[in-house]
Amino acid sequence: MTTLDNRPNTALLVVDVQNGVVDGAHERDAVIANVGSVVEKARRAQVPVVWVQHVDGHLASGSDPWRIVPELAPDDAEPHVEKEYGDSFEDTTLETVLSGLGVGRLVVVGAETDACIRSTLHGAFARGYDATLVSDAHTTGDQTAWGAPPPDKVIAHTNLYWTYQKAPGRTAGTVAARDVDFGGTS
Repeated sequence: MTTLDNRPNTALLVVDVQNGVVDGAHERDAVIANVGSVVEKARRAQVPVVWVQHVDGHLASGSDPWRIVPELAPDDAEPHVEKEYGDSFEDTTLETVLSGLGVGRLVVVGAETDACIRSTLHGAFARGYDATLVSDAHTTGDQTAWGAPPPDKVIAHTNLYWTYQKAPGRTAGTVAARDVDFGGTS
């Protein structure tokens, strides 16, 4: 139901599944396996997979920490967007990429739940996109030393509130990786 005109297509947005971001993240291996399965579902359904990578002082473009984890293999033909802010749309080419693909609906996976995933979901929704979060294909590191809840609680809370997110003319929600159906409505 996106509010974006002439944007009937769906894309999978893979956010920051980089060595330096997910190293030590909560349930890293299981989450990456789920991301990988959703990527394969998207490819089989001929749904665009868009890779987003954060760049900053710790994630210098081209460095090992910046690279996508070795378990995942972006195809050279799949769009790639670099970002410097939490919201993957902010000061990037993402909107141009998605517009060119006719995308009005996003399925989102990646890291970190309490930063770039939340920012990107809200950024997409505010810009008129339908946005679905894959509930078991996002993760975060332990930020309890700075007063955050444990990672499992951060993930559970994000899944809870995104399940019930609403706005006029747009849909949101969550879906488990096993239930992602790019040919259907989930």
